[in-house]
Amino acid sequence: MGWIARYIRFHGLRHPRELDASHLRGFLSDLALQGLSASTQNQALNAIAFLYRRVLEVELGDIGTYERAKKPRTLPEVLSRDEVRRLLAQMDGLPWLVASLLYGSGLRLLEALALRVKDIDFERRMIIVRRGKGSKDRITLLPAALQPPLRRQLRVVAERHVRDVELGFGSAPLPDAFDRKSPGAAQQLGWQFVFPARRRCELHGHVVRGHLHCTAVQRALAEAAHRADLPKRATAHTLRHSFATHLLESGTDVRTLQRLLGHSDLRTTMIYTHIAERGLFGVVSPLD
Repeated sequence: MGWIARYIRFHGLRHPRELDASHLRGFLSDLALQGLSASTQNQALNAIAFLYRRVLEVELGDIGTYERAKKPRTLPEVLSRDEVRRLLAQMDGLPWLVASLLYGSGLRLLEALALRVKDIDFERRMIIVRRGKGSKDRITLLPAALQPPLRRQLRVVAERHVRDVELGFGSAPLPDAFDRKSPGAAQQLGWQFVFPARRRCELHGHVVRGHLHCTAVQRALAEAAHRADLPKRATAHTLRHSFATHLLESGTDVRTLQRLLGHSDLRTTMIYTHIAERGLFGVVSPLD
């Protein structure tokens, strides 16, 4: 609503039906010239596109080229190995296990929370990430140190699932239309979340048990960082950044890291080479 109002005011309070793609181009270009960020400009574009497509039911078509806001190149925050140890030492329970997976496997927070029982492959020591960013599947590491606690967690999930089924529940939400293609899959143990929510909820008329909410982990991380007296900002994504940087420092090649992180573009992965201890070319300061 805010962007739509701003768009209308920008064009002298004219009704959006009187405006076309050229007016939208002018508005977006003006945002770039004001120095707004690329994400803010994209938000404005999506808001106004929603207005035309869903509210006014008007097709703007191709809006053509306009002045793009420049996306700033920033280096990610990375914890040292000792800082990671101190952070994880201040955590316990499910938040600790999730945070350990973020650092040990390079998962995004929602990727970790969306893991199903069937996605953990203990024999091959790998985790299958389903529908990660960009709806892509990938395979990443399963740390040996996390196998025992993960096995215990899956036993807890199995016991809770049995109780849920006995009470007439036991379903997990399934992706897309899979519940129509395979209606019995929702109650299979393999489809249950590795980190289930404490309470069941209603979804599309069915009572299901979803996964742990991301705020539970985020809050635990913030409290642990405070207790560990870390000077850096430590979030769920900081652990993923630390995973990538520490692997590079250990000699992992960039292409392998790209596959583990699920990056489409190698340039996204290359940013970690600028903060790794040895750098892309192994350059060491003459003072050292």
